[in-house]
Amino acid sequence: MEFLYWHWLLLGIVLLIVEIAVPSFTVFWFGLGALVVGLVLFLVPGMVLAGQILLWIVASCLFAFLWFKYLKPKMIDRTKAGIAKEAAIGESGQVIKAPMEEGRGRVRFTTPVLGDDEWEFLCEQPVRLGDKVYIKEISGNTLIVVKLD
Repeated sequence: MEFLYWHWLLLGIVLLIVEIAVPSFTVFWFGLGALVVGLVLFLVPGMVLAGQILLWIVASCLFAFLWFKYLKPKMIDRTKAGIAKEAAIGESGQVIKAPMEEGRGRVRFTTPVLGDDEWEFLCEQPVRLGDKVYIKEISGNTLIVVKLD
């Protein structure tokens, strides 16, 4: 049986559709590899079956390698956005606006806490601009902090 370019294109599309049901995100690369073979076979119609299969394997492995080596690491969220409130307890930041007469101050964190790097805070102890504080509790949109000595 001779494989035509549209066989590879159809296989690629089927594999891309199968990826919807498979949560691992690996079948996708084999589908892209099949699409590459279909395109190459359209341009070079006389390619033998062994060459087609070899090209499919190489292209699929190359796509998977590039994904895991270069693209996926860049997509990892290194912030702490979306973490549970309990996980934010203990994070430390620096006061950028001191509270005035029972008012709220503003603290900045080096990495975002619950999606933001600046928060309003309340503190029982007197704090000044530049002091280090850590989160004791979260109350709505305000942090309850304690001054670090």
